[in-house]
Amino acid sequence: MARERLIDRPASRTVSKIPTVEVVDLTSDEEPQTALNPLDRGAGDDASLDSAEDEEQTGDDQWESGSLYEDALEELEDDRLIDGVGDPCTLDEALAFRKRLRFVGEDQFITETIEAETITAKKLCTAFGIKPPQFLQDAPDTAYYPLLGLGISRELSKRIKLPQYSTVDDAVDLLKRSKNIIVLTGAGISTSLGIPDFRSKGTGLYSKLEYLGLSDPQEIFDIELFRDDPSIFYSIAKDILPSSNKYSPTHAFIRLLQEKGKLLTNFTQNIDNLERHAGILPEKLIQCHGSFATASCVECKHKVKGEEIQKDLKAGRVASCERCFQQMKQGKGGSMKRKRSSNGQSKRNRHKFDDSSDEEDYAIKVAGVMKPDITFFGEDLPQTFHDRLVKHDRELVDLVIVIGTSLKVAPPVSHVNFDVDMLGDCDVVVAELSRRAGWELRHEMLSQDQGVEIQLQDGHESRYLFKVIST
Repeated sequence: MARERLIDRPASRTVSKIPTVEVVDLTSDEEPQTALNPLDRGAGDDASLDSAEDEEQTGDDQWESGSLYEDALEELEDDRLIDGVGDPCTLDEALAFRKRLRFVGEDQFITETIEAETITAKKLCTAFGIKPPQFLQDAPDTAYYPLLGLGISRELSKRIKLPQYSTVDDAVDLLKRSKNIIVLTGAGISTSLGIPDFRSKGTGLYSKLEYLGLSDPQEIFDIELFRDDPSIFYSIAKDILPSSNKYSPTHAFIRLLQEKGKLLTNFTQNIDNLERHAGILPEKLIQCHGSFATASCVECKHKVKGEEIQKDLKAGRVASCERCFQQMKQGKGGSMKRKRSSNGQSKRNRHKFDDSSDEEDYAIKVAGVMKPDITFFGEDLPQTFHDRLVKHDRELVDLVIVIGTSLKVAPPVSHVNFDVDMLGDCDVVVAELSRRAGWELRHEMLSQDQGVEIQLQDGHESRYLFKVIST
């Protein structure tokens, strides 16, 4: 096998040594959300309970392939390695290959496997969680080399689980002795309040948006679609807008960390602003995707409090900029927009339904649209996210906790092997951790006599299932 066929990767890498814990919310159908795992300071990627003994990882972790293999790459979870694959590696074989790769290095590993013809590249791909794509079904084994190269590069970029942290008691001990904890949270911490997450099948927001006819439900948060037709976003805004200022027991847990002087930063992907209602201090909170707390005009950038457009959001009515409107009355401001055609369809979508000509549209002057200050796809994350993580937290963090997020959107926590995974209802998990730590977590949704059963998941050394057995 020609070595150059494998994807090149950076020669120097460092490994995160900060413990991380993940809490996965199994009350939804999203991927499990709770785990303890070390934080990778260099990339700022790992989120969970993570102790800070981490070395800096360079930004060279991104590499280019220049091939279609990367687009076709489908990663398999360890418990799904055999799904739909003719001759896959067993889980034990896969773990052995991964361990050997790290022990001897990439060159020697390729010598011992592919060059020695002890295993095919196609089969070896499955050891790294890669399902061979259909278009390579009848291809020679050499066609799998680039795919294998991607798998090896990805494996070597992953954070290595710290072996000294594997039990729930380890997680509790980390909680008690850590002083600078980063908590990364997602939609799973709000689902107990009736706020849907995004990706759960059947119940998640995206699965409920099929009626809109979008090619991808995530387009509802696409900035270009919003600029073209903001009514689509406004039609569903009420579904993701909190109906009250109530917060969950998991929000209360984060506040408890703050009260104990342990919370370094809560990085939240949520836009419901419930962290602030729970009492998380502004200097401890980074809303990575913004929130409904404020809104800005897309034309004149005038910013207002979110309450000023609440009625419009709840009514599904596009909110217009009052400043633009006042300036238009004075013969100033506003922007030229194409009026909708008589059938009420936007120019962008009308061609799907009829053959109306563009002559039906004509330009009119309108006030700018108010856009909630949430980060849409196509927009940059707030600069405060990067500044906080790189210039402040990276050198201080000693534990990372990830709760309620599938980590599929930025800021990503990619290439993560959590030290301790705790699966179940987020509220149940944090309540049990608090009890074991001797902390009093108070919340009206928690039962004081709640019993919890914890079981080690089959086939895993540090993944636990939490289940309420009595209330």
